[in-house]
Amino acid sequence: MTHRGFVEVAGGRLHYEVAGDGPAVTLIHPGLWDMRTWDREVDLLANAGYRTVRYDVRGYGESSFPEAPYSDVEDLHTLLDALGVDRTALVGCSMGGNIEICFTLAHPDRVWALVPVASGISGFDWSDEVWGPIWEPIEAAASAGDLERATDLSLRIWAPLGTDDEAGATIRRIALDNVRNFELGLAEPPDPPPLTRLEEIDVPTLVILGERDVHEITQIGELIAAAVPGARVTTIEGADHVVNLRQPEAFEGALLPFLAESRPADPPL
Repeated sequence: MTHRGFVEVAGGRLHYEVAGDGPAVTLIHPGLWDMRTWDREVDLLANAGYRTVRYDVRGYGESSFPEAPYSDVEDLHTLLDALGVDRTALVGCSMGGNIEICFTLAHPDRVWALVPVASGISGFDWSDEVWGPIWEPIEAAASAGDLERATDLSLRIWAPLGTDDEAGATIRRIALDNVRNFELGLAEPPDPPPLTRLEEIDVPTLVILGERDVHEITQIGELIAAAVPGARVTTIEGADHVVNLRQPEAFEGALLPFLAESRPADPPL
């Protein structure tokens, strides 16, 4: 059975979906997109015996647009409390990976496994010298109100394999539905940044990377894998940034065995 709804959070509301029964797994989408990036995995995980939660981060999909400073970590905390989820595995791509890492550091007792996918992380130094000229035309297009162009310029970075095939068309379509993300900027940054605290994470961790992703994301993934005790890393061939949309079978072939291995023991009857 699948249930969709909204949960009230401080200053807004989050759109969510829950499917299946069993240990909880929460899916957090990347920036530019929304929870539809997990359309395939939500059913797969539910059928594999997990209570699967996915939601639109504030400012994306059907969740409310922020009007004042807010915390993605506290949004997720409120959502899980409202759904009665005591502990969950977290699977987050890009922005979602940063959110799940920050949440795990803030609420370690609420997480039983961690899967950062092509993850960003607060505290990483994105060189202005390298990235300034890349961001500048995107920001100029957004400032001029040409949000489709801003999206397409962004996809040259995050979807370098193109948008002409079925997966690429889905990536572009969902991104174009979320053009308002170019106006975001009210999320409160974590202090201290999680990059300096990774060694505190004490849950099974699998880092998943895309072979064709940008170099800095690979660097971040390697930093996470090196710093989190016992973390593993796997690279999915033929995938760029939205790994699970580009190579779903290979992604799920890495994810499902890891979750099965890390799965909490069923409580005694």
